[in-house]
Amino acid sequence: MSNSEIDLNKKIFIPVICGPTASGKTDLGVRLALRCGGEIVSADSMQIYKGMDIASAKPSKEEMQGVAHHLMSFLPATQAFSVADYVELAHSAIKDIRNRGRLPIVVGGTGLYISSLINNIKFDDTGCDYEFREEMRKLALEKGNDVLWEKLRQVDQKAAEKLHPNNLNRIIRALEVYKISGSTITEAQEKSRLSESPYSPCFIMPDYPRQALYQRIDKRVDIMLERGLLEEAREFFTHKDYVTAAQAIGYKELKPFLDGEKELLECVDRLKQVTRNYAKRQLTWFNKEKRLNRLDMEKGLDEKAFEKIVNCIKEENPITLV
Repeated sequence: MSNSEIDLNKKIFIPVICGPTASGKTDLGVRLALRCGGEIVSADSMQIYKGMDIASAKPSKEEMQGVAHHLMSFLPATQAFSVADYVELAHSAIKDIRNRGRLPIVVGGTGLYISSLINNIKFDDTGCDYEFREEMRKLALEKGNDVLWEKLRQVDQKAAEKLHPNNLNRIIRALEVYKISGSTITEAQEKSRLSESPYSPCFIMPDYPRQALYQRIDKRVDIMLERGLLEEAREFFTHKDYVTAAQAIGYKELKPFLDGEKELLECVDRLKQVTRNYAKRQLTWFNKEKRLNRLDMEKGLDEKAFEKIVNCIKEENPITLV
């Protein structure tokens, strides 16, 4: 597709390869990019960080097969990064790819990133009141998180019902928004959903029977360990300033072994279980997407189904996988 053929007033057609960890999203995205003149926009909350290569299952140079990958390995692991940051950068990357006559393909398993991007969610831009934040933290420390949660429930019941009392940062932010603006964060979020999306997405999820997926996860963990996950985790814990990156699965599960508190096998079993649980949560998220096309992968990638996807993408038509 040349630049002259692009209608910038038309909604941008975007294949979205989504799904749980270890389901083969990367391989499928690369194959589609090679066939359809595409570039990958990563939607993985941990692959954005430099150095976290093995734990986040970043594709190697060989696995990328020359396909450009955006929003990957660009941020120090000590720097915080939000979904609002992601959406802003992803919009920019998609625009750049499209303006160069290429096809943007979103690939990843972070459901909040994908839905916020595709649905064009506008994020709260209310200012900050650092004194209020500190006051609320002191109150939580003195009287417990439940006190703040109850304060939020009184002004914004919907927001409170979505948050656990231990999710202190988000509770304080919701209270802060109400104090500064006089409106609840729920009202702000509902208004944000009124903005029309510039995208026409095609959601594709590689789909496996649950037990087969779990076997793939266990095998992937074993491969990660062979590739040096333990050494990567040891290096990670030599630093103490990690923020968002500290949430990554793959490091904290191995820390008891690195600290001499548990045997390696016990920690590896724990890592596999935590990863399987994460995959379950990802499936729950993506299964709510009504536009989702499930690509049956039980016997491997069916070439006829793949060619059908390629043809539909090239024609920018909806896909129905039977």
